[in-house]
Amino acid sequence: MNEGAIPNLLAEAMAAQQGGNAARARALYNQVIAIAPAHPAALNSLGVLALNEGDAPTATDFHTRAAAADPGAPVLWVNLARAWRAVGDDFEERRALDKALSIDPTTFTAMVRKAELHERRGEDLDAMQAWQAALIHAPEPRVGAVEEMLSHARDYVGARTARLSAAMDAGLADLRTELGPLRRIDACVDAMLGKRRIYRNEPHGVHVPFLPADEFFERSHFAWLAAFEAHTPAIRAELGALLADGAPGFAPYVQQAAGTPENKWTPLDGKSTWGAYYFWHYGERITGAHDRCPATSKALDLVPLVDLPGRMPNVFFSLLEPGGHIPPHTGVTNLRAILHLPLIVPEGCWYRVGGDVRPWREGEAWLFDDTIEHEAVNPTDQLRAVLILDVWNPHLRDDERRLLAKSLEVADGAGLKSQQLD
Repeated sequence: MNEGAIPNLLAEAMAAQQGGNAARARALYNQVIAIAPAHPAALNSLGVLALNEGDAPTATDFHTRAAAADPGAPVLWVNLARAWRAVGDDFEERRALDKALSIDPTTFTAMVRKAELHERRGEDLDAMQAWQAALIHAPEPRVGAVEEMLSHARDYVGARTARLSAAMDAGLADLRTELGPLRRIDACVDAMLGKRRIYRNEPHGVHVPFLPADEFFERSHFAWLAAFEAHTPAIRAELGALLADGAPGFAPYVQQAAGTPENKWTPLDGKSTWGAYYFWHYGERITGAHDRCPATSKALDLVPLVDLPGRMPNVFFSLLEPGGHIPPHTGVTNLRAILHLPLIVPEGCWYRVGGDVRPWREGEAWLFDDTIEHEAVNPTDQLRAVLILDVWNPHLRDDERRLLAKSLEVADGAGLKSQQLD
């Protein structure tokens, strides 16, 4: 039998499946697979049959093969997610749903399954966001099972919003009385609560509205910058000592979880191409690094680092090996500015933020908004090294910083910290 027989076999199989003759349908689909082992429709249908009969492991195998055969079809990833859910593997279910949504962010079934996954895992803020997306993109007419699902979504979002809103009102009452209305932070909190939409570019985490979206910030915003730059020779000397000692304490900057689908970071994953030596990591002070590099530690005392326990600051020596390329990407939040202090910069290295491309110059720092797309390239045969750190966005006032920090603290205390919040 040749490939010309496949359309008739599929038609017969689908008719048998719709007529409730699963055994006949399976036999016909297997005939298709015998002719074309990577036929996505036949593999997918065999997965559906297996799942309907309660054989989740077999269904997972068929759906994995179907998605691999036609990776651009969102429905195949949604069906694979369904099989992983039946197996009880939340991680793989999330991966499959994320793949479907990366292909088409408006895939309604994937939105719903993602919301259900977050809800099942107790990830309240993520579930709220996913249910809100489902409410926006639900197909018409919204009747039957779809309306029942959306009714649950409205109830879920409403209850969690009310809970978090009450926690915010109580937790921020004293500080609001002291500081008065703060338009940017109030809008930020309302957005966190799902009370309003912010029209914006897309940071991956906390977004403070109405801040200027500078690619590179003007130096005049940072009165301490020249004094910090004056420590460059001492900082560079300490970095040089680390490198001469074999770079102890450096680790790959990109370290993805095992099984993460291939993405733009895969070429850097677990590689020394982009290395980091941390002084602060997610708000934790790395004592050994400060002890090893006291001049660098002293220089950092001059800088108003972002202070959000468990989140920021991050401060590290960043190495980019010869030929290294950090691909275009955007950061998590615009509440900070990212500072680069160039320490070792071979001629030809460059950095792009938005439409502004610049060469690093040793000892001359710059600060930029990393929620705007940026990338780094070292086309040379030598190592490039900079010191990178998080400081407060200069357009945020001190009272706004205080209220913002308190807002995140209250959210954590209410048990609603989210992977998307960071």
